Amino acid sequence: MPSVREDVLPNQAKTKPQTSVLSTKKDVVFEDRGLPPLLYGLGPEEIAVLEKKLRRKIDWRMMPPLIIMYIMNYLDRLAGIEEDLNLVGYEFQTCVTILFVGYILMQVPSNLFLNRIGKPSIYLPTCMAIWGLLCAFSGVAHSYHGLLATRFLLGFFEAAFYPGCVATLGAWYVKEELSLRIGLLYCGSMLSGAFSGLIAAGITDGIDGALGIKAWRWLFIIEGSATVAISILSVFILPDFPANTKWLTAQERQLALWRLKVDAAGESDWTEGKQQPLLDGFKMVLRDPLNWNLAIIVYGAASAISINSFFPTVVAALGKGRIETLLLTAPPYLLACLVCIGVSWNADRTKERYWHTIGPIALALFGFVISAAATGIGPRYFGAMIMLPGIYAGFNMSMVWTANTMSRPPAKRAAAVAFNNALATICSIYGSYLYPNNAAPRFVLAFGVNAGMALMAIIAATILRVVLVRKNKEMDRRGAEPGYAAGNVEQRRYLV
Repeated sequence: MPSVREDVLPNQAKTKPQTSVLSTKKDVVFEDRGLPPLLYGLGPEEIAVLEKKLRRKIDWRMMPPLIIMYIMNYLDRLAGIEEDLNLVGYEFQTCVTILFVGYILMQVPSNLFLNRIGKPSIYLPTCMAIWGLLCAFSGVAHSYHGLLATRFLLGFFEAAFYPGCVATLGAWYVKEELSLRIGLLYCGSMLSGAFSGLIAAGITDGIDGALGIKAWRWLFIIEGSATVAISILSVFILPDFPANTKWLTAQERQLALWRLKVDAAGESDWTEGKQQPLLDGFKMVLRDPLNWNLAIIVYGAASAISINSFFPTVVAALGKGRIETLLLTAPPYLLACLVCIGVSWNADRTKERYWHTIGPIALALFGFVISAAATGIGPRYFGAMIMLPGIYAGFNMSMVWTANTMSRPPAKRAAAVAFNNALATICSIYGSYLYPNNAAPRFVLAFGVNAGMALMAIIAATILRVVLVRKNKEMDRRGAEPGYAAGNVEQRRYLV
């Protein structure tokens, strides 16, 4: 990223341009922005030290609690419920699916509300506590309809979490730092997928029938109670936005806001709630052709995520026992976690988005084809091993690309992240019905649909790349015109 000129304060002499801590990419002077008062007079090395300390402070206050909260969000709580409630036909799939209906309906309103109040440290844990209580209450459900109602409400409050986290991360980190953080957050989902089945098996095998309560009910009660406890602790750890986080020093606050302003070519990020319109951000998203292209990429990349609920079923088709199946389920998720972190880290390092998005999606597509075509255990498990890393890393990068491209104003970023994720969740509604037991072991229809959607995402990403490259070239041409601020061009360039 470019360099920054110190602002000239009253009665102060002008200083020479200095290299920005935000980048060593090239030496560009910003004529319309400068350092805030509490950073004035500091050299680039001193600012670099302060910036590193600020990032580390925010990383430790934000990432561990968000990852733990995400793990609790995805823990498997449905083991044994099908038999005990006498669910028949597609009733179990409907119980899985109904959660996504509430999830879809509430994502955009939730993120717009979060952006308006500017209090993620209160809002996200509150929603988490409510979904924890609903989870615990699900343990006393005695009928299909009671469980259905509880899971519908559960989706309403879980809808706040992932898009709310992405919007909050976007309010703290510049474009070149965002991919790794969102990737680390998303690892919570993968770690949950890797171990939730084993955790559930350990609980259900150890306390089944205790106090006359079935194991799956204990699972709901225990995990729901733990979720509430974690949410209470999170209130005291999580930050709000840079402008209103109380435990920042005045200098840290100015540095955090300045970083975001430089990253947006002088456009300020979130300042206060009353300046954040509830609907304008959503209207901007609907009118922006770039976001509709991004939405297609996210939708195609997410089409196979419904396999998360049915992956043990897919692995069970290999013909192994229950514990062996749970153990075989873990490695693909762990590999997915490593791949997601690696891809995200390299995407930030190289400031590149297109290849880091379509590469994992193409890998997933290859896994779908192998799993649908192969009949042997080895090839089918190999297909599963490369399928999940591609699914998760590809979807993560598509959301990162959304947050980077729709970065300003904050209301638009919040709406775009929620809207695209809500559209992607539609896949989980019909996806829940693509894995019936009688489709085992190859699940040809499911993997065929997933492969087609992955190909659609790759095509849409290629189109977006062409469009963004053209827009960047147009900005470069404008930047070469006399009197145009070169720094504005450099900072407004899209990551491609």
